[in-house]
Amino acid sequence: MKYKDYYEAMGLLRTATQAEIKAAHRKLARKFHPDLNKKADAEARFKEVGEAYQVLKDPEKRAAYDRLSEKPDNAEDFRPPPNWNDGFEYSGRGDEGGAQGDFSDFFESMFGGGGESAQRYRPSMHAAGQDHHAKS
Repeated sequence: MKYKDYYEAMGLLRTATQAEIKAAHRKLARKFHPDLNKKADAEARFKEVGEAYQVLKDPEKRAAYDRLSEKPDNAEDFRPPPNWNDGFEYSGRGDEGGAQGDFSDFFESMFGGGGESAQRYRPSMHAAGQDHHAKS
């Protein structure tokens, strides 16, 4: 992912206050809104300003962005830090190779498979699994 300078996109200094960020967003969002600006790049700039505002308005996201943007060469491709997605691993039934064969059992339990199984109620299987937690 290419690095984007959100401060530059909004015409702000890195020391901008929350009030300055909000004011710049309102001004630029109106300027580049596709309903008000018919230039070809207006919609792209509108989205860019919105993306920048989503990061800069939140103090936690802004602090994380500022830490990542302290690199000497901001033009290089963004590379996430090591272990950036720890806590978001998923393992479960869908990861197993034989899970595809279970679809027929699923549909049979929902709609019946004809004959005797269609005439009796078969409750769906609910297996207990592990809890998964994400870092906040």
